[in-house]
Amino acid sequence: MAVDRERVAAAIREILDAIGEDPDRPGLRLTPGRVADAYAEFFAGVQADPAEPLAHTISIAHGPAPETQPSGAVMLRDIQFRSVCEHHLLLFRGKAHVAYLPGDKVVGLGALAKVVEILAARPQVQERLGEQIADTISESLEARGVLVVLEATHGCVTMRGERQREASTVTIAARGEFTEPVARAELITLMTTAGRE
Repeated sequence: MAVDRERVAAAIREILDAIGEDPDRPGLRLTPGRVADAYAEFFAGVQADPAEPLAHTISIAHGPAPETQPSGAVMLRDIQFRSVCEHHLLLFRGKAHVAYLPGDKVVGLGALAKVVEILAARPQVQERLGEQIADTISESLEARGVLVVLEATHGCVTMRGERQREASTVTIAARGEFTEPVARAELITLMTTAGRE
């Protein structure tokens, strides 16, 4: 089911009234519809299948001769994402770094970014988002290992409460061979520092 824009707009109108504003004043008259349009974009992933972008795989073992063995890690860094924290409905945004050890199957790199995008377009917490990305890639590609590092700033930390404007959160989700700290140490270094001098 797509986001019900009419219901969202009615709810925003009610919120504006509840905070003591006049939803009919010129500056706010179009706000409920604008928020409804934004929510349709922010939550487009609620009903979407995050595994769908990974459905079109390429065999690395059964291609043109000579046949090859499973390769080393495939890594895509600096995937920009934004999501909405389910606790306060405030935005959080940052970068996802995704790596996997292929079994027989690989995918186009854009598919990895699409998985992040779909799963981020839901009410989320960063910890769960990383785990869902790792699970989707691991299960869909039958990967030998998956590592997902998310770095993000959260509106609920930077804009309210203690207002820590410079604070950021880093989470790590690992599957398969990357559950061993030694196996993932080099990748984490590459994801977060290499080429950033």
